[in-house]
Amino acid sequence: MRWLIVSQSFAMAAASVSFPFYLLFIQNIGSDFSSFGFAYGLFTLSAAISHRFIGRLSDLFGGHLLLILYSVGMSFLFLFIPSTNSIQEVYIIQVLLGLLGAMQKTSEKVVISDMTEQPSRGRSIGQYHFWTALFSSIAVMGTGFLLEYFTIHFLFYACSISFLTSGIVFLIFWSKWKQTVTT
Repeated sequence: MRWLIVSQSFAMAAASVSFPFYLLFIQNIGSDFSSFGFAYGLFTLSAAISHRFIGRLSDLFGGHLLLILYSVGMSFLFLFIPSTNSIQEVYIIQVLLGLLGAMQKTSEKVVISDMTEQPSRGRSIGQYHFWTALFSSIAVMGTGFLLEYFTIHFLFYACSISFLTSGIVFLIFWSKWKQTVTT
């Protein structure tokens, strides 16, 4: 479970760090409330629509594969965010963020349920969420200080690397965990 915490802490920290600053970035592109509301609505709508489909995919391929796709997808998407120039591009990014967010949420729960035993499942999930939330909060606080020295574009590139790191850590340790479970 520790490797899952490490892997998802990278992803959660990157997502938590980028969200408040992404909102500032969007404000510079679409500076009225209606464009912001529509953009956020597209995010939540695409996530809602995606959950059922992603749930079926996780049954077919497993949550582990979807978590890897989430990490890689977010990594690539974050490379494009700094070059976004129009509100229409923001809308497209919001739809993709909703889809990928739903992928993470659903597949994370599938993987955790595969890794935990019924009698201590709640405690294990609580520990998992404690550590990932703790690392996210530390990352968000630290990012405010770091952005005093770097540009906001740097933040998105650093988050891209964090998402990719999350996927690599997950890929390495998931295969090791599966080997120990099957033997």
